[in-house]
Amino acid sequence: MSHPEHRTVDFFAEDALPVPRITPAEAELLAARELGIAGRAESLGSQQDANFLLRDADGGISAVLKIANPAFGAVEVEAQDAAADLVAAAHPELRVATVLRDHDGAPRRAVVEVEGGPVTARVLRHLDGGALSGPRHLSARTVAAMGTIAGKVSTTLRYFRHPGLDRVLQWDLRHADRVVARLAGHVGEPERRAAVLAATDEAWARVESDAAELPLQAVHLDLTDDNLIRRPGSCPPMPDGIIDFGDLTTSWAVGELAVQLSSMLHHDGIEPHQVLPAVRAFHAVRPLSAAEAGALWPLVVLRAAVLVVSGRQQAAVDADNAYATAALDREWRIFEQATRLPLAVMTNLVQEATGHLRGPVAAAPPTHQLLHGFGEFTVLDLSTDADTMDGGNWLEAGAEDRAAAAALAGGAAAVRTPYGGVRLSRTPALSAVSPETVSTGVDLWLGRTAAAHAPDAGRVLAVGPGKIELTYGQWVLELAFAATVHPLVAEGAEVGAGEELVHLPACTAVRLALRDADGPAVPPLVRPEYAAGWLPLTADPAPLLGLARIEPVEERSDLLERRGEVFATVQGHYYDAPPRIERGWRHHLLSTDGRSYLDIVNNVTPLGHAHPRVEQAVARQLRRLNTNSRFHYASVVEFTERLAALLPAPLDTVFLVNSGSEAVDLGLRLAIGATGQPDVVALREAYHGWTYASDAVSTSLQDNPNALATRPSWVHTVDSPNPYRGRHRGADAARYAPEAVAEIDGLAAAGRPAGAFVSETFYGNAGGVALPDGYLAEVYAAVRRHGGLAVADEVQAGYGRLGHWFWGFEQQQVVPDIVCVAKAMGNGHPLGAVVTTRAIAERYREQGYFFSSTGGSPVSSVVGLTVLDALRDEDLQGNAVRVGGHLKRRLEALGDRHGIVGAVHGSGLYLGLELVRDRGTLEPATEETAELCDRMLDLGVVVQPTGDHLNILKIKPPLCLDIAAADFFAETLDLALTQLGHAG
Repeated sequence: MSHPEHRTVDFFAEDALPVPRITPAEAELLAARELGIAGRAESLGSQQDANFLLRDADGGISAVLKIANPAFGAVEVEAQDAAADLVAAAHPELRVATVLRDHDGAPRRAVVEVEGGPVTARVLRHLDGGALSGPRHLSARTVAAMGTIAGKVSTTLRYFRHPGLDRVLQWDLRHADRVVARLAGHVGEPERRAAVLAATDEAWARVESDAAELPLQAVHLDLTDDNLIRRPGSCPPMPDGIIDFGDLTTSWAVGELAVQLSSMLHHDGIEPHQVLPAVRAFHAVRPLSAAEAGALWPLVVLRAAVLVVSGRQQAAVDADNAYATAALDREWRIFEQATRLPLAVMTNLVQEATGHLRGPVAAAPPTHQLLHGFGEFTVLDLSTDADTMDGGNWLEAGAEDRAAAAALAGGAAAVRTPYGGVRLSRTPALSAVSPETVSTGVDLWLGRTAAAHAPDAGRVLAVGPGKIELTYGQWVLELAFAATVHPLVAEGAEVGAGEELVHLPACTAVRLALRDADGPAVPPLVRPEYAAGWLPLTADPAPLLGLARIEPVEERSDLLERRGEVFATVQGHYYDAPPRIERGWRHHLLSTDGRSYLDIVNNVTPLGHAHPRVEQAVARQLRRLNTNSRFHYASVVEFTERLAALLPAPLDTVFLVNSGSEAVDLGLRLAIGATGQPDVVALREAYHGWTYASDAVSTSLQDNPNALATRPSWVHTVDSPNPYRGRHRGADAARYAPEAVAEIDGLAAAGRPAGAFVSETFYGNAGGVALPDGYLAEVYAAVRRHGGLAVADEVQAGYGRLGHWFWGFEQQQVVPDIVCVAKAMGNGHPLGAVVTTRAIAERYREQGYFFSSTGGSPVSSVVGLTVLDALRDEDLQGNAVRVGGHLKRRLEALGDRHGIVGAVHGSGLYLGLELVRDRGTLEPATEETAELCDRMLDLGVVVQPTGDHLNILKIKPPLCLDIAAADFFAETLDLALTQLGHAG
């Protein structure tokens, strides 16, 4: 058989590159006869080559048969195999689809005749795990891992040389302008074709200006989601494998990253800023130069344009190629996302990510002030920290105008907002997308009539009712005001410095902005994720008002690091990259970049964040008195009376402390002291606190992985009575109580009767799982029969959160001997309590003296009273019934759409959504739950995992949660589960 000449492909010399037409039967014969490997062949999709899986007799995958396009010469294939071997040797932590070799080390590669001429065929190593392709959302960790791999490959191939690299590919971005020009006619829709051509022209002009500074080297040029293989079983999917070196060539090194970034843009929920972790990761391994950073996003746009035109051409010339046809919509989405923002904006973001962003450019001082006679402008703060945003004002329409009017009424001559500042006043309460909150100009409110003057000589670019645009040096000055106000100048007119532009009536609101004359139009407000891209295209207009620029208040990027240096790291924080939360309102948490998050976890604040009655009561009491409870004052008496009245007889005596841990600790001490029996029985998989005694009875593996092995000898545990995933499920859960009774009886028979049995009354750590009916009645009776006491941990379940019951023990129809309460009592203020009988309380005197400095202080007591008042007056327990029931039904309905939903536990607003990989085996979906929580944060919801397997969504929001928020949570959860591939 003759070998093809040692030629390399030139795309522009070919009419088309259809996939070789080879049937699976022909592929099997070729593999066995020419390459010495037998197996059943299954066709795989490809743009230009023919690929087959080869399965052995047992159905396992033994290799991949790859038959190159006839246009590709053998020397090109040899280069690809050599490059794959090089990467595999340099990075053993990566799996690489290298060519398989014979026993003598020769590659299993041959030139064979097929329809269309001679081709090179070889068998490659198969990598398990599957590609990252498909619509599934890519987490930030996955995106960064992709960038790291691209950086490693780029570094490894930097000095690779081979004759097979000397080829002209349509995928080589050095030829992108020619490829688009040649193939654009295949885009049948005129609007889309025009968009592709326009984007190509702009991006090519940008790249061409830096082309001489872009280094050339060997590049894989296809490290896309199709060719990066996930580590088997990883979640989120983490790539560790590389296949398909078919586009190997010499090109711009930065093209390696550009090609990869483009492949991310079609995934569900991915928008341009979310690919930046790959840029940072690549840059950390293989630093990008300033020229490369400037060219990167234009190359992404060019890659997107090439994909669109090439896909349309391939579908036209190779109509039977289902792979190419199916990719058309995906390729158009990539183009839409690549061009979603102006090129300059994304380029600035890339430059910021790589440390190459230029500093802000200040506008030159004007010849004349724009406005005269106002002196200093009062600055109107509308940020998350602003007092003007208190009391939910950020949600009220017209909040900015009202705040400005108040300042003017207070004597200010004029008011202005800071340039580049965050405006919480533009933040909606519930949104899956971050809002536009960062100002690119300033807003003014004038206390008197004024005339605006041209700051320097210029030309009027646009004019109309309520607006003027004119040149100002390298900038365009934009003024916007009420549409009823008419400018004094005409469009196209030349104006001199100081010339009047418009007369502005008193109390007029004016927007003032400067944008780069050579840049794109800039919105008045931009999203925080893109602010670093937009703001360099603008300048602070303060100098036009005769004012010094106000530097935007920057959050110190090292704040989390500083926390770790001084705050014991065992005190963890939610999320790897948490938003900075500095304000809350009702069931919303607000970050410093103006994002509102729905709070689904804060059972510490049943009334909601920043409740005005609590704030006013605390402030009033602090103005008067705060001391310890040994002094005589009314509030501690009134509060303890109210608290005791909420409990059934004979529970009538109250101890006040600061936390749930202290409450449980004290409750156990009371029980042991009153009974003289030091042994305690507790449920497994429960959490009760961090003090010595409360930790001793806590056996949650997530809180202490060694919990069961490190219990003191006086603690005895019984099985977790979980009817969903415990040893006894469903109706068999009735067996838990007799088994616990047997344990308690056994302790007594051994001479160690339990002085206390402690448990949550509604299993919180397991995700709000109700105890089996009658469980506590049987166990309480057993412990009391042997002289012990029943201690109820109501720290999470109590105070109406369950909706149908104020206390969890009411659901079990029992009355404990000691009740431990906290969390909800203070709405975020440190307040806890133990309520018991007078007889049990009096026995504590035999152990010593009890005192808590701030437990029961005047402020704490007033807070406790105010919380009880608000719970009653706002019917928050009733709200837990109504909204909690609605939410539970919405969550249960998700199980019909998402197989990962195992069960919805709980009552009222004390719920848990348990996620499993298999509803039969109940294998916990731990990693999936963590990824889901991260995605929910992206979508505006704070929710966290709980349970010993961390596979349950903890749903314990403020009790003021309303139907709109419950629906938002359910709908966002549905969206996130779909984006993460759990639908069906």
